[in-house]
Amino acid sequence: MSKKFDIKNLDFNNIGSWPQQAKIVFFALVALVILFLSWQLFISGRAEELESLERREAELRADFEKKQGQAANLGALKQQLVQMEAQLQQMLRQLPSKNEMPDLIVDISQTALATGITNELFQPGPEQPKDFYAEKPIELRMVGSYHQFGAFVSGVASLPRVVIMTMHDISLKPRGAGEQNAAITAGTGMLELSGTVKTYRYLDESEVAEQQKAAQPDGQQAAAGKAGAQGGA
Repeated sequence: MSKKFDIKNLDFNNIGSWPQQAKIVFFALVALVILFLSWQLFISGRAEELESLERREAELRADFEKKQGQAANLGALKQQLVQMEAQLQQMLRQLPSKNEMPDLIVDISQTALATGITNELFQPGPEQPKDFYAEKPIELRMVGSYHQFGAFVSGVASLPRVVIMTMHDISLKPRGAGEQNAAITAGTGMLELSGTVKTYRYLDESEVAEQQKAAQPDGQQAAAGKAGAQGGA
């Protein structure tokens, strides 16, 4: 049986002379310290990295499944986009063209006169091209009864071409200071409508191309012109 040892009597400069039991305890403590340091330096850091990678894997898997679903429906989405573009072009074609716009403005003015409305001001402004359409503002001031304005709107809606009109800064008020509200309500009083209306037409392919060219930076326009010149040569 090994004797009990007193740690105070151990010579740390000569461990080989220690009792067997003291050596076992000492080496066990050293092993525990090594294991603890190894855990702190290697395993603990790797565990956090592993947890981060697992979270990243879950995010990438979810993103992959989302994109996989989108890819599976890509053909149907493309077909739907083509159909929507065709419907949009069909709707645009129902709007007046560039050549029809002057006659349309005359038709709107004549429709107002035909219903008994007085056009005190009917001044078309310059066109404002947009992406695939152009808007035409018209400054106006009209005088008529409630029923006459209703007939005017109905007449514009029955024109051969689809007419889209939007109103901006519109003011509708009784005509004259002595106008009676009861007469206006009954449809016999005169009203004054003033403000701006905008009507729209579609841009043809050449106009759309000009719009896109104008939207390009100067460098791109020069490169496009140079490429066109080389192609012509």
